[in-house]
Amino acid sequence: MNIANHVERIARVAPGRKAIVFEGQEISYGALDACAGALAAALRANGVRRGDRVALYLPNIPAFILAYLAGQKAGAIVVSVNSMFKSDEVKYILNDSGVKIVFTTAELLPNVPRNLCPTLQKTVICEGQAADEIVLGDWLAAGKPGLRSEDMRPDDAAALLYSSGTTGFPKGVTLTHNNTITNIRAAVNCSGHSRNDRLAIFLPLFHVFAQNYIMNAGFEAGATLVLFRRFAPDAVLDGIRRERVTMFFAVPTIYIALLGAGVPREKLVSVRYFFSAAATMPQEISRRWTEIYGQPVYEGYGLTECAPCAAYNHVSRHKFGSVGTAIEHFEVKIFDEKDQELPRGEWGEIVIRGPGVMKGYWGKPEDTAQALRGGWLHSGDIGRMDAEGYIFIVDRVKDMINVSGFKVWPAEVEQVLYRHPAVKEIAVYGIPDPLKGETVKAAVVLKEGTSASEQEIIDYCREKLAVYKAPAQVAFVRELPKSATGKILKRVLREQA
Repeated sequence: MNIANHVERIARVAPGRKAIVFEGQEISYGALDACAGALAAALRANGVRRGDRVALYLPNIPAFILAYLAGQKAGAIVVSVNSMFKSDEVKYILNDSGVKIVFTTAELLPNVPRNLCPTLQKTVICEGQAADEIVLGDWLAAGKPGLRSEDMRPDDAAALLYSSGTTGFPKGVTLTHNNTITNIRAAVNCSGHSRNDRLAIFLPLFHVFAQNYIMNAGFEAGATLVLFRRFAPDAVLDGIRRERVTMFFAVPTIYIALLGAGVPREKLVSVRYFFSAAATMPQEISRRWTEIYGQPVYEGYGLTECAPCAAYNHVSRHKFGSVGTAIEHFEVKIFDEKDQELPRGEWGEIVIRGPGVMKGYWGKPEDTAQALRGGWLHSGDIGRMDAEGYIFIVDRVKDMINVSGFKVWPAEVEQVLYRHPAVKEIAVYGIPDPLKGETVKAAVVLKEGTSASEQEIIDYCREKLAVYKAPAQVAFVRELPKSATGKILKRVLREQA
């Protein structure tokens, strides 16, 4: 068993099929597999053995995919490093995981503190020029292209993807070959990737959504990846039209941005399938998208810790506002604070069990035991399940606001505010209050050409919600802080407040 078997399989049966399209360059499955084999041979020649860690500190370029496949072929554990990280953040991940080799670019190399990373032996430059450094092309030329994938056990670690670190230092989520392979096959079954599809991939490859649900699932189906460095709307929309992209994967903030920009329907005419994950899609945004573009936005639910998908909203039939039911071979339940299952309809913590659930947090047995207690992955998300097993997300546990003992879930307030005609984007969060403990604050981005006052926003909420749920303060901002994947960073807003 090896994740890289999917590319090897397509390279054998259809070597000329396009695997990657990037900035005018086309790479076939045959060429991709040959290059990955050569690079895997070079890794072995440079001392990488089964279980050694190899880091990818790279933007969305073909070298990321090539190095990922080479690491898997060689039996290494591939460590994904956020390409937006700076020196201290990079140092923490390289040292925490004990990385031997880093693939990076000349531009990012200054952020790799080699003298402070005792296990790091070599850095390989994949783009740009840096004097006296190892260059990817040299390793490719030195390796033998016919190397086949190492036969790994299902429970062997394949990848480390670090959590966002919203509470303390990030943790390395350890995903095995079996975690990833079973999950990408489920993704193909749910979303219907096929060899005729062309998948837009502009979300960062260092994140589990792009890495597994798009890249690896796309390769599993033998599809073509249309790769973009980042989400630059004009470039992505032009690329979608030019390359006849059929599947579009994004996060809610991207759908919000496209709606706000009034992108005409003909720009996306080739797309047969829209999908959203990584954050909860506001119902009003989903409704508006379907009305304008004539197609629904399909949704999934999961975490990095389950590789990532655990539920999908069109397994049998769609229920609006739900992330659907558990995918094949997965179980999802709702637990109370004592880890007891709650009756259908009551809200509590979402817990997950299935083949995609991580092996654990790298080097953190106590955190692993806490997250996987009782054999269930405790998600930290609050939700409820209806009588038919459909899951409805309420919010994150850590985002709940306690106003004088009353629980306020920001997502509920946000759903209301997205219906306000002037609101383009919204983030609701709690701030300290000397009398109530916490109070509700909203950061609002207004649509161009509109206006609204703080009192208008507060009154709008009070008309539709209990008074204690309405914001006590409203801040109008030009933009909301977001992660590299487009998630709104409420912790940054809380810190600023």
